[in-house]
Amino acid sequence: MVADLAHSWLTFSTSVAAAKAAGRPLVALESSIIAHGMPYPENIRTAREVEDLIRLMGAEPATIALIGGRIHIGLSDDELELLGRSGQVQKVSRRDLPAVLAAGGIGATTVAGTMICAALAGVEVFVTGGIGGVHRGAQETFDISADLQELAKTSVVVVCAGAKSILDIGLTLEYLETHGVPVLSCEQDNFAAFYTRDSGFRADFRLDDVADQARFIRTKWDLGLEGGVLLSTPVPEAAAMPPEEINALTQQALTEASAQGITGKAVTPFLLARIQALTGGRSLATNIALVKHNAEVGARLALTLAHVERGPGGTRTNRNSWTDSASRVR
Repeated sequence: MVADLAHSWLTFSTSVAAAKAAGRPLVALESSIIAHGMPYPENIRTAREVEDLIRLMGAEPATIALIGGRIHIGLSDDELELLGRSGQVQKVSRRDLPAVLAAGGIGATTVAGTMICAALAGVEVFVTGGIGGVHRGAQETFDISADLQELAKTSVVVVCAGAKSILDIGLTLEYLETHGVPVLSCEQDNFAAFYTRDSGFRADFRLDDVADQARFIRTKWDLGLEGGVLLSTPVPEAAAMPPEEINALTQQALTEASAQGITGKAVTPFLLARIQALTGGRSLATNIALVKHNAEVGARLALTLAHVERGPGGTRTNRNSWTDSASRVR
């Protein structure tokens, strides 16, 4: 009954509804990156390019946002424009969902908010840029992103370029371990750090092959181990920023945020915008490159995960049922 009531808040776009009817895998995308993570018009252009990339690989993108008292699973061009150009879009995490829906406002979903909505819509794979985490200085401020708790309780795979380097990545990984969230990596042993490829911290398990990733995920959920799986993949090497540079700029931006009294969920948008300004836009190019790479990894996983069969002896992948597009980008 509760599930039915929750589902009644969903509105599926025409393309997402058609994909569901045809049995094509969906890939969830957050909208906060459009409303709060990038400037206009790069935000809209990137959103459309990421959606096109996912379709090219054979899956269907489902960008999620709150509009007019409904949870929209998949957005039209006009709705993307609304999110990208309006300065009145609220940032929506778990705490904010009831308020924005009840008021009929416009909300852009964070990682946590998108996970909740994706799970309601039956979408297993969600692609983002980087997750939130434990903020630097959290020992005094207790500033910890709701993304981490959502990963512990909501059964959605989150494909990301690690955690944003503005965070305390070591404590973020400790928090995830405490709450039983498996952290996978592909392409390297270590967890990624958003603008830079290597955080210096090892992921729990390295699984480069998409079939291995899919079997791990399906096995976890078949065992009744609810909660998400985090899959980290690094920004392409050509687009990565030097760690020394980004660390210095992050510290400068954090100092400025503290001096201006910026706290809570306003911190991350401020830091991203400030770092973009300090790098002359180079960090934005890195952000765009990593999101597109994540979309390739996520679409490939969604296509493969859809064909992992369940069974009492474990799980197996029916390789013969993969579409060609699942292995198009390697």
